[in-house]
Amino acid sequence: MGTEIERIATTPDWYEPYRISQAIRAGGFVYVSGQAGFDEQGRTVEGGFLEQGRQAFRNVERVLAEAGLGLGDIVKIGIFVRDMAADLDDVIRLREEFLSEPYPADTLLEVSSLAQPDWRIEVEAIALAR
Repeated sequence: MGTEIERIATTPDWYEPYRISQAIRAGGFVYVSGQAGFDEQGRTVEGGFLEQGRQAFRNVERVLAEAGLGLGDIVKIGIFVRDMAADLDDVIRLREEFLSEPYPADTLLEVSSLAQPDWRIEVEAIALAR
């Protein structure tokens, strides 16, 4: 018997035009696609790295809420940044603001670019579906 797969989406679904699911519930977990610092209209938020990071985490939180979950249900997080040297302290600050003990497993990567040239951070997550 196969694993049941359920698509999770907010309204509006900002990923629908790109043929991407915001999240998928499968095998007891919810897998949240990478979220960047953009608003509901797809516009990058004003400000610097912290503002984009806060919006990215709020976007993850909003998608998880559609699945009946919260940030405390995250067991693994992936954070992708454009400039590790400049932004590492702010990544730690974002973790402290949005996550709590026991902190989820985490992968932090520096990447040469993200989907939009003005994006500085993208956050993906895996949450335990309770």
